[in-house]
Amino acid sequence: MKRELAELIQHHVNDPRVGMVSVTDVKVSRDLAHAKVFVTFMLPEDKIPAAIEALNHAAGYLRYQLAQRIELRVMPALRFYYDDSSVRGSRIATLIDEALRDKPS
Repeated sequence: MKRELAELIQHHVNDPRVGMVSVTDVKVSRDLAHAKVFVTFMLPEDKIPAAIEALNHAAGYLRYQLAQRIELRVMPALRFYYDDSSVRGSRIATLIDEALRDKPS
């Protein structure tokens, strides 16, 4: 589902607010009713809420297209969320590097 969604977003979502997006994870509920789709963007911080809004607006279309590609008993409703783990990881790595650089010998 993750791979198919990434391809669908890349090729079928023509909203300029979305830009370059990566699907990092998809968590589907046990009853297959809902799916949380976690994404990251190559966008400035202030543009991310609009990009998430654009993806959530296109969720119905993406769900329909996904149903054409994947055979599931029930196709879950999609909800998109920003995954900031890569940003946080990068920030932590920078802080560690700074701490090690400032450490007296």
